[in-house]
Amino acid sequence: MELKTISELSRRFDVSTRTLRYWEQVGLIESERLEDYAYRVYSEETVERITQILVLRRLRLPLKDIELILKKPEARLWIGVLQNQIRELDREKEALQNVRDALAVLANRVFWLANGRRPALPDEKELISLVEQLSPLPNENKEEAKMTELKRTEQTERNKPEVRYVYLPPMTVAAAQYVGPNPEDVAGKMLDDFVKEHELQKKMPGLRVLGFNNPSPEKPEDTYGYEFWVTVPEDMDVPQPLVKKQFAGGLYAAHAIKMGDFHEWGSFMERMQNDPDYEIQWREPFGMGGCMEEHLNAQMYFEKGEESRAFIQLDLLIPIKER
Repeated sequence: MELKTISELSRRFDVSTRTLRYWEQVGLIESERLEDYAYRVYSEETVERITQILVLRRLRLPLKDIELILKKPEARLWIGVLQNQIRELDREKEALQNVRDALAVLANRVFWLANGRRPALPDEKELISLVEQLSPLPNENKEEAKMTELKRTEQTERNKPEVRYVYLPPMTVAAAQYVGPNPEDVAGKMLDDFVKEHELQKKMPGLRVLGFNNPSPEKPEDTYGYEFWVTVPEDMDVPQPLVKKQFAGGLYAAHAIKMGDFHEWGSFMERMQNDPDYEIQWREPFGMGGCMEEHLNAQMYFEKGEESRAFIQLDLLIPIKER
């Protein structure tokens, strides 16, 4: 039986090691540790299970539903989950049909304006104003109803990432970095040991934990590193291998995710690249261009026993400035 490391699985399936570790944490996959070998390995059965998960994810099933049906593979549960997803896709199909119908209304209006030798529509604001103010053209009542439906659809749009704008204050931090296989695990243990040894959760109430790729891989096969930060008192001596650093703080766009949903980085980044009020301001730390991941409720995490604690929610953070 051929065993695989987490890095090999990450390259094979183009899935981040953090995602694979999260799947293991919630019980979707399992690993084992060999004698005289430092890293966990995964069996052929686990490789098959990962394939199943990825296929179901491509069918847009939520991870919680995948966890349910793979842990308890009964026909009744499968049918219920699949039928719910079909209903969800039907709702999305209807919403897209509303968008299509609205585009048809707009094209029709522009056609009549052009034939009437009305001025061209030079910018987005005037175009929106035109759609809102024009009275219906002949035989357009049904289309107007569709426009009303479209507005309701936009108000309840589910897939658009929710964004908050937050200011991170200047902080003194202890940084733990590791470059090599499983960098989050190694750097995370360095940080955990440091906090435990110095009882930092008592010395620094409300402590914060942030992290980012450093260096960040450009291709799936690249070896990369990860750097964790934990806030510390300004006058604290930080022993090696950790490094004491100063973080300048600044304005950030924040999007909260559940642990494991790192694919939401894509839609969040796209959202901020098109934000009308803010633009991305790449700045230090440059591992991810200034982008970071903050583990929420770090104080509670370190106060719990080691067997029961786990980070379950993060803020994805993108550095921004006003346009």
